[in-house]
Amino acid sequence: MAANLSGYIDSMESMAAQTEGGSIPHVLKVIAQRYIGDNPPHGPVYRVTRASAVRKRADHLYEFPLRSMFKEMEAGLRVYAWAKLWIDQPQEFIFHLRCYGQVKLHHNGNQRFGSSPEEEEMTEADPTSAVPPIKLKINLLRGWNHFVLELGVGPEGNCGAAFGTGSRKNKPFHFLAPSDERDGEEGWIFTAPSAHPLNRIPGTNQTEAATGAEWLPAREEGKGRLDLLYGMRPGYSAYAWTTIANRTASKQQVTISGTAFGPLRFIWQGKEVYAVQESGDFSLELGADPGSGDLIAHCRCDGQGWGFQLGDIAAPNVELVLGRRVHGYKGEWLLLGPLSPEANMDPADYLAPGKVSADRCTNVFWTTDQPGAHVRPFLENELYGRWNYPLGVTLSGLLGSSRLLQREDLANYVAGHVEFATSTYAYSLWDRERFGAAGLNNQLSHIDSLDDCGSFGALAIMAEQLRSIEGSRAVADDIAHYIMNVQDRMEDGALYRKVGVSPSMHNTMWCDDMYMSVPFLCRYAELSGDAGYMGEAARQLLLYKKYLYMADRQIMSHVYDVRNSKPSGTVWGRGNGWVFFSLAVLLEVLPRTHESYPSILAFYRELAEGYRRLQGKHGLWHQVLVDAESYEESSCTSMFIYGFALGIRHSWLENPEPYIRAALTGWQGLCERAIDKQGNLYGVCKGSSWSYSHAYYKHDLGWNLNDTHGIGIVLLAGIETQRMKEWLIEKA
Repeated sequence: MAANLSGYIDSMESMAAQTEGGSIPHVLKVIAQRYIGDNPPHGPVYRVTRASAVRKRADHLYEFPLRSMFKEMEAGLRVYAWAKLWIDQPQEFIFHLRCYGQVKLHHNGNQRFGSSPEEEEMTEADPTSAVPPIKLKINLLRGWNHFVLELGVGPEGNCGAAFGTGSRKNKPFHFLAPSDERDGEEGWIFTAPSAHPLNRIPGTNQTEAATGAEWLPAREEGKGRLDLLYGMRPGYSAYAWTTIANRTASKQQVTISGTAFGPLRFIWQGKEVYAVQESGDFSLELGADPGSGDLIAHCRCDGQGWGFQLGDIAAPNVELVLGRRVHGYKGEWLLLGPLSPEANMDPADYLAPGKVSADRCTNVFWTTDQPGAHVRPFLENELYGRWNYPLGVTLSGLLGSSRLLQREDLANYVAGHVEFATSTYAYSLWDRERFGAAGLNNQLSHIDSLDDCGSFGALAIMAEQLRSIEGSRAVADDIAHYIMNVQDRMEDGALYRKVGVSPSMHNTMWCDDMYMSVPFLCRYAELSGDAGYMGEAARQLLLYKKYLYMADRQIMSHVYDVRNSKPSGTVWGRGNGWVFFSLAVLLEVLPRTHESYPSILAFYRELAEGYRRLQGKHGLWHQVLVDAESYEESSCTSMFIYGFALGIRHSWLENPEPYIRAALTGWQGLCERAIDKQGNLYGVCKGSSWSYSHAYYKHDLGWNLNDTHGIGIVLLAGIETQRMKEWLIEKA
């Protein structure tokens, strides 16, 4: 998309056209409120995942290992796999497919792909395979999208497939069971091998019986017997949790009776109210106030049996209901176990979302009372609760706005978002290990690049300065270890991408990675008290200058091609913005006595002059910094404003006047041409790959509305511009 001559919006729709459009605090308030209104703080969605040979791999493709699933699989037989995906807005999306045999893919009842013999043997059943997957571009509809894989034996006798999202970082799609009987469950259902094709490829919600086939995995009833769930484990125990819902206006006496299959005790509202030491019938009475309360049963295995089964509750308008909604499960109890005799835990710790274990002896989470039907949390929000690098800067902007506007609600929103991720960190690692890929924290639980950790990690450290955030320190420590000891480096220690998200990104160094590492290292140095991390941040900036700085232009090349030992020579706006932003963050905390301070300051001044000269006639900088015909780009504009304003306030610039004008003109340009009166932000470049050609950045990298690569940095630019103005007034 290209901006029109008058900007992205008509001047009448602009923020600048409003009475308070010239008030930076007002602009910040409108942008922040729009963002939070569009992204309410919904928690995770809990779904049933059934034990199955079909599971997600680390790359978020679902694996169908037919040869190990069905020993009887032979030429002429077919297996069908069926699942659905909900899409909020129609879009063209790329899926990845690996064929281990014959594969046909159907979308909403229509065939979209059929494999050739060459494709059937081109990949291996290996998540680390270097052979690229087949990329399938499919037009997804708003609402339910049904997918059916038809799998057969290939020419070499192999069979199976792997299929799923083509964007595991940003769109880690999880598919849902498509039939009416399993509504709400996560995962695929599939048939046994058959020589007879389906009467009709399903393309809408329907019953399994209507398809004329039997579908797996099988659904079993537990009938309250924990030996069917966990086996007979003498000395082990398990908890069962439900809530008693009293739907009257007065206190009710509730009689609960049933059969115990082993030692059993009940805990009502945190207090033990009943216990039996052996199997047999039981009955207890409880006083239930209006509303609902937690009822927990603690079952122990005595070697003869364990568990319990209830009869009807003897009380009008009172019933047992799940303590939290679990899609795909209609039962009344959630189970937690098996717990070894050494396990020391309080079941109340597990009543809150995202808890995994109170100690290292109890790596467990809630399940249903059906064998193999696990309960798992899935993050299904587009933005809230997610952990990725654009959100790191977005929330940093909201956090800064909360201080400037004195809005505690903004700070609480940021802290809640951060804590959602950090408090579920331990769980997500466990979930990934058990199920192949985590249902939340998909990047934090599988860090393999600076993108995955540094930006949001820096924000998490800043958020914890407001209040204690559960799990934050453990996350910060792991990120510090990753950056210092795991991330690939050149021989001189410079961070680079030996393995990228795609083969084109292998063996490259991106100026973006200054933002993905330097701010975190600065924040972690303050958190840990170890100045060595600050020194590492300074060292990295100077190393990146060595590889990417173009002294003749006083700007940065976007990428250094390690394989060919040369920079790309392309000058992408946001890539340069990341460097300038990171320089400003470092200079603000780097002691002036540090040996690298003079070099860092000189580098800042050189870049500041290079960027100032390239400011566009409307105050904004362009997507390709040296091409005024490329579109006006809001995120790099904001980062240059931020860097200038911060430098003026800290007296880093020897002749500040031109930079004061540049910052003020840039902010005015944003409000006139890129921010509308509802607080929508235009002209933010979408996520990029890289190229030796400026044409790629100019023509292939369009902009998105309200892209999170830009919202936070616009807020930060406004904050620093306001502080600069106040500082100038005080100084005058």
